[in-house]
Amino acid sequence: MIQLLFKKCLINEVQHLIQDYIHTLSSPFDSFLEEHILTSTFYVILDELNEVGYYAIHQDQLLTQFYIQPSYLRHAQELFRQVIENHDVKSLFVPTCDELFVSLALDKDLHITKQAYFFQDSHLNIPENNSLKDDIVVPATLDDLLPIQQMCGDFLDHYEKRIANGELFSYYRGSVLLGIGVLEKSKMFNGLASIGMFTNEAYRKQGIGRTIILNLKKWCYNHELTPICGCWYYNEASKWTLESAGMITKTRLLNIKVKCT
Repeated sequence: MIQLLFKKCLINEVQHLIQDYIHTLSSPFDSFLEEHILTSTFYVILDELNEVGYYAIHQDQLLTQFYIQPSYLRHAQELFRQVIENHDVKSLFVPTCDELFVSLALDKDLHITKQAYFFQDSHLNIPENNSLKDDIVVPATLDDLLPIQQMCGDFLDHYEKRIANGELFSYYRGSVLLGIGVLEKSKMFNGLASIGMFTNEAYRKQGIGRTIILNLKKWCYNHELTPICGCWYYNEASKWTLESAGMITKTRLLNIKVKCT
């Protein structure tokens, strides 16, 4: 085995490697995983002056990235083992669109649990509900802040900042706030945005969440963005809502445990 150096680095120092990694993926992932990646500590793997790859660890225990350049792939299993052992990694977030990461995790016979679905647009023509045609979905303003906080609770954080950044949309029927839409532009994928929704508990199962997603999809395409989304694997209601709005899933996020108790 070649002698390699594992060196902590800033994310911008491996940005070119991250772009190489993104090009290996069979599909994108949403803002949930992206946020865990971007708040991880990054390490570059070096063979003298040559870059072998990089990896990232979130809060000293969750491996969120592991990428090896093609010319060094024959060493990937050993490098993966060293990273797991040297950092005492407890778990891994592995998207199934990342073939190398999935394969290396399977090699280790680790305990696999299912974390989330990732969705893309089917581009099918989904008709809107005519009974909701008088409802409106508009960018949220600071006037909406208190009603949104009261309705959503801890569903999100930093509501005021999100409104200022244009990430929240309000769904109104007259003066009544029935739900919100969430839109987060990707920091890793050019031209992608993660979308989502929250419906007032008293008005669920009326097509409001579906209408919000349809409106967010339209907003994305009007602003030259491609919508993607995700939901917790066991949230069947969210999965059904997203699918009813024309979103389809072929990608999962796996939460793989290194040490089971």
